[in-house]
Parts: sequence; C-alpha cells; structure tokens
Amino acid sequence: GVKTVVEELKWDREVFSKAAADELPIGEAQDEWAIGDLEAGFAAAEVVFEESFYNQSLTHHPLEPRSCMAYWQNGKLYLHASTQSIAITHGVLARAIGIEPQDLVLIGEFCGGGFGSKIVGTSNVAVPALLAKKTGRPVMHRVSRYEENYFGRARPALHARARIGFAKSGKVTAIDLFMVQDNGPYGRQSDVGTAGAVASLSYQPQAMRYRGVSILTNTPPRAPQRGPGGAQITAMLEPLMDRAANKLGIDRLEMRRINAPQSGAKFEGELKRNVTTAYISEAIDKLSQLVDWPEAKARSGKRNGPRVTGVGVGLSSFTAGASGFDGLMIIRPDGKLYLHSGVGNLGTHSFSDTSRVAADVLGMPWEDCEVIWGDTSRHLPWTSVQAGSMTTHSESRSVHAGAMDAKRKLQEIAARDLGGAPDQYEVDGGRVFRKGSPSRGLSFAQAAKRAIELGGKYDGHEPAEDLHAMTKASVTALAGQGLVGAGKDNYQRSGDVYSFVLGFAEVEVDTETGELEIRRYAAVTDCGTVMNPRSLGAQLHGGGVQGFGLARSQKWVFDPKWGIPFAHRFYTARPPGMLDVPSKMEWGAVDLPDPNNPVGAKGIGEPPVGAGAAALLCAVQDALGDKVFQRTPITTDSILNAIEGVTVPYTRLGTHT
Repeated sequence: GVKTVVEELKWDREVFSKAAADELPIGEAQDEWAIGDLEAGFAAAEVVFEESFYNQSLTHHPLEPRSCMAYWQNGKLYLHASTQSIAITHGVLARAIGIEPQDLVLIGEFCGGGFGSKIVGTSNVAVPALLAKKTGRPVMHRVSRYEENYFGRARPALHARARIGFAKSGKVTAIDLFMVQDNGPYGRQSDVGTAGAVASLSYQPQAMRYRGVSILTNTPPRAPQRGPGGAQITAMLEPLMDRAANKLGIDRLEMRRINAPQSGAKFEGELKRNVTTAYISEAIDKLSQLVDWPEAKARSGKRNGPRVTGVGVGLSSFTAGASGFDGLMIIRPDGKLYLHSGVGNLGTHSFSDTSRVAADVLGMPWEDCEVIWGDTSRHLPWTSVQAGSMTTHSESRSVHAGAMDAKRKLQEIAARDLGGAPDQYEVDGGRVFRKGSPSRGLSFAQAAKRAIELGGKYDGHEPAEDLHAMTKASVTALAGQGLVGAGKDNYQRSGDVYSFVLGFAEVEVDTETGELEIRRYAAVTDCGTVMNPRSLGAQLHGGGVQGFGLARSQKWVFDPKWGIPFAHRFYTARPPGMLDVPSKMEWGAVDLPDPNNPVGAKGIGEPPVGAGAAALLCAVQDALGDKVFQRTPITTDSILNAIEGVTVPYTRLGTHT
C-alpha cells in the first residue's frame, strides 16, 4: 500500500504570482525524483509544449451499491458481502469486526461491480455484523445510489502541469511533470505517484523530473479506480503526442513506436524498475492492419455538412501482476478435480479462467473439474487481491504451482506402486501412466484412494512449510479426502509485469451543436498469452467504454458555497450508456507470452480505460484542428466553446465544477 504521512505544506503568495491564470502553480512538493539532465533534454528538443491539465473526480458506479448481510450461528459470524476479493478480504474484515479469522465465514460469490471501490470489501460491513450479534437476528445493510455516490469512493482528481520536449525524430527528450492530487479525507491514494511512473514507462524520456503533492480535502473519500493514475496521465499526455507528431510531420502511430518501451525497459526515478516484456511495436502493426490505418487517416478532417471526422490513437500501460500466492486443489476418489480458488468474482471469469490452468497441467477434461470459490468455509487458498490487474498473472502462476505439486504426487504414487522413477510417468486424460505404455498406470480415482492410504503429504496431513497460514488451514481441513495439490508460487520474475493497450477511435463532431458521436473503436493489447478470448474482448471494450466516460461525461459537481453534491445519481454523474457505444467495436491481441509466467499471461483489467479515454480525446482534437482540451470530461459545452474559439482555460486548483 501507499504510506500515509500527514504534514503541513505551505505555498507562499509568490508561488501563485509566478503562475498565469491558466497555469497550475508550482510550489514545494512532497515527492520528487529525476532521470538524466532535464535542461539538456529540453535544449535538444525541436518542439516543446507546456500545458496545465485537470482530470475530475468521478464515482466508481458499481451496478450494485455496497450491500451486506450478517448472522451469527454457533459462535461464528456468517457474512454475505459485496467484495472484489475473497481470500484477502476475509482477514481484513475479521480484524475490522474484532474477531479471529476462524470465527468468520465470508460468502461473496458475486460482487455486483467494484472497479476498485470494493477491493477488500466495504467499510459498512461491520454494521450488520455487530447489530446481528447484539440482536441475535440476521441484519442486512443496503445503501441507496445517493449514498453510494457519497461515501462509496471515487477516483481522485489530478491537476498536472506538464512540459514535454521532442527531438526532430519524434523522440521525447524531456518531461517535467508537476502534479497535485485531490486526495479526499483519508489515507493517501496512489494515483499521483503512479501517474509519474506510467509517464516514465510509456514515453521513455531521455530526461524526466517528477514532483507530486497529495492534498487532504473535506470531500467524500477516494479509492483506486480502474487504472488509478495511469488512466488520468494517459488522457493528459497522449493528445500532446499527437500534437507533436503533427508539428514534426510524423505519423501518429509511428510516434508511439518511436517512444514505446521495449522488453526490459527501465523507468521511474533512478531507472530502478524494469518491465518484463513489452511488445508494443507488434501491437502497433496489428492495430494498423485491424483499422486500415492509412485509410482511417485519410478520413481525418472530412466534412459531411456541419459534421467533421476525427481519428485518434492512445497508448495506455499499467501494472499487470503479482507473485507469491498459493494454489490448492484436490483429486477425490470419484476421479474428479476440485479446484479451490480464493479469487473474487467480478464478472470477468477470472476465478474460473485461472483455475483452468490446473486442468491443462494435469490433462484433465474440464467437464471433470469443479471450481470452488466465494465461500471461505469451503477451504480456499491464500490469493491476491482482485485489483491492479493482478489476478490473471498471479493466480495462473499459483494455480500452476499447485497443479505441478499434484502432478508430482501422482507420478510418485504411480512409481511407488508400478515401479520405475516418477519422471517416467505422464499425466493426461484423468490417468497417470508409464511413458510409451498408456495401459500401465492408475486412474485419478485410484491415485486419490492410494493418496488417502499413504497419508502424509499426499492427502494433506503434511502441508508444505512455505504455504501461507490460510492455505495450510485449508489443506488441513481437506486432509484425508483425496490427493491434495498445494503449492506456493516460487517462480522467478525478471522485473515488473505491465500490460499495454493501444486504442483507436473515430468520431464525428457536429460543429453547429457540439454533438459528439463515436463511430468506431478498436483496441489491441499486449497482455501475454490470451487465456479466454471472449473475456479479453469484453475487458478491452468494457474498459474502453469506461474511458469514454472519463473523457466525455463523468465528473463530480459540488455547490461551491454549501458543498451540496449535484452529481449523485447515474444521470447526474453519467457513465456511458448504450447510445454512447459505437456500432463498430473491434479488438486484437499480440498473444506473445511473458516468459516470467509458466502460463505466459499478464493482467488486462486496467490499461483499457486509459486507451479508450486517450483515443477519444485525440480523435476530438483531430477533428477540431489540434485543439488540446485542458479539462476533462469534454462535455458538449466545452466542445462548442472550442469550436467558437471561446477560451475556457484551466482554472488553477479549481475542482468539482
């Protein structure tokens, strides 16, 4: 997490007097890091832009407001909660309520939407838990949409002042980035720091300085929202990439290729971090082919009466995986494989998709597998949070580790009973058998019965020492019921895992009314090996549409005198609806494995948002002749003002208007 340190920070009058009315003042910062020689970088630049930007706070808008129900039975609390994660939420809620983890049964088979607002449950779950204990009756707590928008968390607003220089070749020579975060009232949010890291990674500047400030404000609380920090900075800086490309006479897609990170690329302060893999050049080639980029460019600026066409692209990146968690499964005497998953169900299929890894490792038909999830009384393993695009990478690794443990035990049992060495046996089709002699072997059902007879490590009575305490407890509970496969992800990683999405948008802007129509959207990703094509397409398109909301319609608005919220419903803090979705949406994937994962997969949840927002903003900018919007969302009135040449500047440190 992000460490919270509360301190007083004062900017004197001179700081404000040095900034123009449309510029973010630059005062003392809390955080600062630098790469290279900034002055030399700007001196080498052919083109330099400096702009101030503001990205509004916006609510998460989960379809189901935070709801929970609790009852006590035989000294245990049974808690039905809406949470993105199950395994990690279990311990967090036990501590919040003040009970031991073994006295809490957490049930959350479905989340109802979260987008970062329900990572480890919600703060209101303690209310029904304590009231149920007091009354001896089940208690449910549900909140209204108004309440959800008020205390249900929101994306922090970010102010930025960015100076960016480009060489004649299009290479970014220098970035000077100063950011102020409207943090809300509680613990420090990560957006402001992540924004600097993402800028460093995505553009690989020869020199960069980052400075950031996070300000506590008397406003509703904030939380990470899909692509926290990454989505905002991508929406701010990608239009400048297009503007520079046009100024230098460089193709806009090639501009991304020139600056894109490659596998092993270093980033952030002192270049202390590096990515594992980055196949952005391949993604550019695939997107160019998917949308017929030369033909799409030719439509730029075409007019149909008052309507003008614009096309834009946006490159977005975000962290995509963690490591060190556990996989757990059991083969029972019925011959079936039972896959225990601590993954929460956000509707993305990740709890089942990652479990399929075990079926592949063991050669088990999927119809003979059962996934057990969403209920801690059913003995779940220690699992990552379902946030930060962690699940696909971290859980495919941990499930793989658990499956390899089960495979090894099957081989050892077969060798013990049938002779030879364990490595002389193969596992496939629900059997473990001698290589070259499929008839000489055991069925999984037979192996499970032998595991129970042998006991010890085979049936769960001796769990591995490196397993997490939660997993050990689950293994112990399953002991004696079959062959238990339980393994910790001890696979190596050569750096930080990041995924990338390249978005394309085509729009028509009505120059008389300011109406904006998104005609087409496409996205291509580098997210490692594709695990489920249908789910991946849904992530790319769903995240892209969420990015449209960030760029186009969603924001908080408060009465400046009384602090009364105006944007507290779906229609006043409006996410995109069906009529805002383009009729033509396409997607593609590079589908090259990340070698740091035995499965090859990386996460994908976060970067589609930044890609959708940036591609849309760049397309509108293209339609209106390189007009950079300093504030998002770009509502109809701001588009009309841009068309009419009415200056609507960045209002320094103005927010929620």
